[in-house]
Amino acid sequence: MAEINHFEYGWITPALSYALSVLGSILGLVCAGRIRRAQTNGQRAWWGLLSAWALGGTAIWAMHFMAMLGFAVENTRIRYDVPLTVASTAIAVVAVGIGLAIVGTGRLNAVRLIAGGIFTGAGVASMHYTGMAAMRLNGSLGYDTVRVVLSVVIAVVASTVALWLAMTVRRGLAIFASALVMGVAVNGMHFTGMSALSVHRHERAGEVTGAGVSTLLVPIMLAVIFGVVGLLYALLAAPTDDDRAAAAYLDGRRVAEPAAATPVAAPDPVGLRARSTLGQPGTPFPSRRDTPSRRDTPPR
Repeated sequence: MAEINHFEYGWITPALSYALSVLGSILGLVCAGRIRRAQTNGQRAWWGLLSAWALGGTAIWAMHFMAMLGFAVENTRIRYDVPLTVASTAIAVVAVGIGLAIVGTGRLNAVRLIAGGIFTGAGVASMHYTGMAAMRLNGSLGYDTVRVVLSVVIAVVASTVALWLAMTVRRGLAIFASALVMGVAVNGMHFTGMSALSVHRHERAGEVTGAGVSTLLVPIMLAVIFGVVGLLYALLAAPTDDDRAAAAYLDGRRVAEPAAATPVAAPDPVGLRARSTLGQPGTPFPSRRDTPSRRDTPPR
C-alpha cells in the first residue's frame, strides 16, 4: 500500500480550488437567473449553456483539477490520459446543462427538482471518477465502497441544492452566500471521494505514459481564464431589466404621442412674404441696379 498525500503543497491547492468553485458558482447562478427572464427559446438555450459551463466547467471540473495538483503518491509520478481528462470535462458540463434544462422548462416543482438533482449529481460523480481513472501511475487504484456511495450522495444533494438556488436566488448578496455554500458542497464531495482512494504500488517500476500536470496546467488555466472573461462579457453586454423597462417606456411614448401637425403659414394679405428675399438663404441683397427704372419700362 503506497502512502498518499492529498495536500502536497499545503492549503494552497484547496484554497484555490474553493475559490474556483465559488467563482464558477456565482457566474453560474447569475446566468441561471437570466434563463428565467429570457423571452425566447434561443435566449434560454444561450444562458443555459453559459450557466452549464460556469457551474460544470469552472465550479466543478476546474475545481477538481486544481485540487488534484496537491495529490501525490509516494515513490511514483502521476500522469494523465488526455482523452479521458477531456471526457470528464464534457461529462460535467453536459450533466449540469441537462439538469438545468429539467428544472428550467416549465413550472418548478419537487419532481423536476429531484429528477434534475439526481441526474446532475450522478453526472458530477461520473466526472470525478472519470478524472480519477485518467490518472496513470506505477500502481493500481482501489476504492472504499462506503465512501464512494457517500460521495455520490453528497453530489446528488449538492446538485439538487444548486439547481434549486439557480432557479430561486435573485439578489446579489443571496447569490454570493449561495455560492459560498455551493463551494463547500463541491469541495466536500471531491475530498470525500478522494478519501475513498487507495493505491497499491507495483513491485516493478514500469514506464508511466501520459501528460504531466505542468503540461495540462497551462491550457486548462487559459481555458478557465478565457471562459470567465467570456462569461463576464456576456453578462455585461446583455440588456438588464432596467434597460428593457426603459426601452418599453420609450416605445410606449412613441405610440402615445400624436403625429406632429404640419405647420400652417400665417396669413399674408398684402403679399409681403412673396416680395421678401431677405428671409431666404443664399439670396443676394437687393440693390437699385436690380430694380427696373421708369425709363426701361415700355410705353403702354
